[in-house]
Amino acid sequence: MIEITPTLNIDERELSFDYVRASGPGGQNVNKVATAVQLYFDVHRSSLPPDVRQRLIRLAGKRVNAAGELLIQSQQYRTQEKNREDARRRLIELIRRAATPPKPRRKTKPTRASKKKRLETKKRMSTVKKLRGKPPDD
Repeated sequence: MIEITPTLNIDERELSFDYVRASGPGGQNVNKVATAVQLYFDVHRSSLPPDVRQRLIRLAGKRVNAAGELLIQSQQYRTQEKNREDARRRLIELIRRAATPPKPRRKTKPTRASKKKRLETKKRMSTVKKLRGKPPDD
């Protein structure tokens, strides 16, 4: 089990990994060894609560495909093990962010000072625009 928060865990079996050749540093090794990691996490079939699932899909954006699989790629490191740990860490961070519910918005009213300032600005602009007109004929 992978602990996301003290009350939220996901099973290790819900993750699947694919290994591909990475680009970037590594010399000849990069052409021979599949060190880049693609982590797949099926959001729709996961053990996450429904509200967390919805927020995770919204947060992940384009990383979730039509089948509902979240794809996280990691090729930052030269070893497969480090890339696997990096992908797992990034998934945990994403789920942690999705697990915290958004703060409810409190409706507020404009203050008396802000209303007064707005009206004064309107009056000032009005007089400026009146002065732009043609001068009266004498």
